[in-house]
Amino acid sequence: MTVVTFENGRYELDSGESVLEGLQRHGVSIPSSCCSGVCQTCLLLAVKGTVPAEGQKGLKPSLQQQNYFLACICKPTVDIEIALPGDEVRHRVAARVVEKEFLNADIFRLRLACDEPFEYFPGQFIRLYHPDGLVRSYSLASIPEDKILELHIRHLPNGKMTTWLKQQINAGDNVEIEGPSGDCFYLAGNEHQNLLMIGTGTGLAPLFGIIRDALQKGHQGPIHLYHGSHQPEGLYLETELKKLAEQYSNFHYTPCVSSETCPDGYEQGRANEVALKNHPDLKGWKAYLCGHPDMVAKTKTKIYLAGASLNDIFSDPFVLSEACATS
Repeated sequence: MTVVTFENGRYELDSGESVLEGLQRHGVSIPSSCCSGVCQTCLLLAVKGTVPAEGQKGLKPSLQQQNYFLACICKPTVDIEIALPGDEVRHRVAARVVEKEFLNADIFRLRLACDEPFEYFPGQFIRLYHPDGLVRSYSLASIPEDKILELHIRHLPNGKMTTWLKQQINAGDNVEIEGPSGDCFYLAGNEHQNLLMIGTGTGLAPLFGIIRDALQKGHQGPIHLYHGSHQPEGLYLETELKKLAEQYSNFHYTPCVSSETCPDGYEQGRANEVALKNHPDLKGWKAYLCGHPDMVAKTKTKIYLAGASLNDIFSDPFVLSEACATS
């Protein structure tokens, strides 16, 4: 007999009983629908303990690696503590700003050193706290080997958080963070697979971390990065990315400019459109899409129609809050 701990309650499961069946028998309600592992409505996280592989059947490898599982088909053999997605037990971590550097007129790089070990996958995101309690999410552009956390932040003229970070936070100042979260990161195991990376604006941040992580882990297949902006001035890290392409023959960087006037050295057009034009057949490819939510949503569909499996499409849409004009 195993015990499931959920929201401070302890519930015994009968032999052969799924987590969903056991919780329902005890009068505990969680989201569910098909009860057969297809709809994934009953997705949960194992905060403590190990769940059997059968309970993760059909989930993306990135979710499996983070201990997510489907309650309707999971029959644990050991005691586990579980949480609803997004309700994971986390705690704030104190961090110190070690560097702030503008990468273009609007985007600056913030590098943080944590006061305690902070484990993450490059490409995931953290939450950063304002002294007034405001919280915003920022993707990680760093890799663990950097020994620091790197964020790329676009300043919003009326944004309380970004204005505070731009005008008041400097090297040596302390901040609080929480996380990590997100399933948009590199997974080792298929080192010859083609990788397609498409980003707009600071959507480059998670892609920068994912690319460096893949190369550091010995990825052999081609990695194509398309980063787009309306004007060349909106792009950043061009020098670093070109050097990376010179260092690794399997990494290819294409900066894209969507304005009608396109200088030499840039591809004319939106990054997603250029990428799909250059790679019309994406069967067997893995794709990462980061940046504007409309671009991410539309491109995800097009990449699927071009042959990529849905399980091989990872995305990080940068959705602003309703209060984005003042936050």
